[in-house]
Amino acid sequence: MVDSQTSAGKTVPTLTRADLADELHRSIGLSRAESAELVEQVLDTITEALIAGGNVKLSSFGSFMLRKKGLRVGRNPKTGVEVPIQPRTVLTFRPSQLLRQKIND
Repeated sequence: MVDSQTSAGKTVPTLTRADLADELHRSIGLSRAESAELVEQVLDTITEALIAGGNVKLSSFGSFMLRKKGLRVGRNPKTGVEVPIQPRTVLTFRPSQLLRQKIND
């Protein structure tokens, strides 16, 4: 795992694609190449579903959802000048109740 820093300055591990592939290799016994390919296929499938405009729900984990944001007016905090923010689609993640409980325990 790669370390990253939080806003509080703490160093926490970051899970990478390579970490997922290594875990598949250890737990299932697939070759490293097969494990890496499987991780890529899963991530590609999720990406394609989101690009097509669908939501992705992973049972007992959470949901990736697309949300459309309309045109709005923003303000430059330094100068106070109003600037239009164009409509866009944003990706959100909502953890399942089970994941929330595991994180908080």
